[in-house]
Amino acid sequence: LTAARTTAASRLGNEVSALMAELGMPGGQLRIELEPAIGDAPDPLGRERCELLVSANPGQPLRPLRKVASGGALARISLAIEVATLGMDTVGSMIFDEVDSGIGGAVAEVVGQKLRSLGTQRQVLCVTHLPQVAAQGHAHLRVSKHNEGGSTHTMVEPLDASGRREELARMLGGVEITRETRAHAKQMLERAQQSA
Repeated sequence: LTAARTTAASRLGNEVSALMAELGMPGGQLRIELEPAIGDAPDPLGRERCELLVSANPGQPLRPLRKVASGGALARISLAIEVATLGMDTVGSMIFDEVDSGIGGAVAEVVGQKLRSLGTQRQVLCVTHLPQVAAQGHAHLRVSKHNEGGSTHTMVEPLDASGRREELARMLGGVEITRETRAHAKQMLERAQQSA
């Protein structure tokens, strides 16, 4: 069992490290360290304890994930682990809250593609403010807050095809939504649909 765990830990660490580079952490590394359990008594968890060590940037030493990862980095490392282990667990739903924190452009699009890929086999809910990530969704829900009568209410509404384009255009264009912005939103959605 120890030998199998050692092999699996090495393989998973290498796969996650490769995915970290794709997700905007080039040179980042995840290593899974197996430490002998304390005592000689049999243990239902086995003879080792597992520690995830991470370096998000090249040249930085590996340190325990629980101590060093920021929210955005932790979310992307979690995404990399889920992609690397897809099909190995029975988790039916995953929630990623702003997994795209601190990234943009091409890396955001790759994050969206990885989430979309997970979404073909699991239910994936993702909170995002980036159009590159949102465009990759199979479906969209708009979440908004409204102040009414002195209290705040949260509204969640599913968007149809037209609503999806309009919301993506709003994310792309900000205050003023132009014909060009709408065309870009439409193109992003179509491109995402073709890649699935």
